Amino acid sequence: MRVGTFVLAAQFPGQGQGETLHRAIRSAEVAEEAGLDSVWLAEHHFVPYGVCPSAITLAALLLGRTRRIRVGTAVSVLPTTHPVTLGEQAALLHVTSGGRFTLGVGRGGPWVDLEVFGSGLAAYERDFPESLDLLLRWLREPRVGADGPRHRFREVAVVPRADELIDGDPVPETILACTSPASVRLAAERALPMLLGMHCGDDEKAEMVALWRAEARAAGHPAEVIARAAAGHVSAGVAQIADRAADAAQALLKAMPGWLKQGLDAHVTVDGRHRAMRDPVAYTELLCRLHPVGTARGAADRLAATSERTGITRFALLVEGSGDVLATEENVRRLGSEVLPLLT
Repeated sequence: MRVGTFVLAAQFPGQGQGETLHRAIRSAEVAEEAGLDSVWLAEHHFVPYGVCPSAITLAALLLGRTRRIRVGTAVSVLPTTHPVTLGEQAALLHVTSGGRFTLGVGRGGPWVDLEVFGSGLAAYERDFPESLDLLLRWLREPRVGADGPRHRFREVAVVPRADELIDGDPVPETILACTSPASVRLAAERALPMLLGMHCGDDEKAEMVALWRAEARAAGHPAEVIARAAAGHVSAGVAQIADRAADAAQALLKAMPGWLKQGLDAHVTVDGRHRAMRDPVAYTELLCRLHPVGTARGAADRLAATSERTGITRFALLVEGSGDVLATEENVRRLGSEVLPLLT
């Protein structure tokens, strides 16, 4: 079982953005010290829900500051960037990090980001599959051209090529965030592992894994390709470790609702459509029930139960739910020193 941290760079009420980013970086550095497998970085624009606007830029920083841990984006939002730009950056990090980089991509939401970056609503609603395929071609082929409805350009050389990695996988690991049957099918058709969100419980994630496997078989992928991709699925969640389960839950209930309220309320849709946001307290309570929030033994049991129910063996766990840098560092260390040994 591979356990990593999920870094949103969440700005809690009363905190500055610099303080928030410092906590995000420290949590990743401590994750390597604590023996965790990976760190996953989110990106958001114009909202305090997360103040990292470029997951791949922060990944580059952390790859330079670490030596062992895998660093991934969870996710880089494809509709707000050009697939070739993202592909070039991913190949660069893949080669220069010795293969420690994972590119997670997703569709994002119908936010004002699409207006600011000039990509438009079509990039979100219609053109995501075309952009994803162009990105995958860039990571796998020596020369690429495009002649689609959205992307059209003459054939050019791929520089740097991902297969220039001297020792390791010639293609960067790429995963797709999935929140609907349509995105599950998209991942399955391309034999991409899925990143499943922290709002989902075990039963829903198990259903998505089963759908992915059925669609991957229907797409004609060989059994060994399906098995290899399925081993890469990642389950996102929340982790908070304390001597008593009630104390772990209380730490999150004290801090997370304030962050969730100001963060979620700040989202603006590009076309004025209404988006119902979750109740912050109820959502925090749900996350405490779904994920490893409690004692080390309880957290290990929760992770094992999720793995048994879903077949997923990789986890990206939000560890900054207290909002405090020192408490976050302690949480990460306890995850490594107390929970991981119970999972072996």
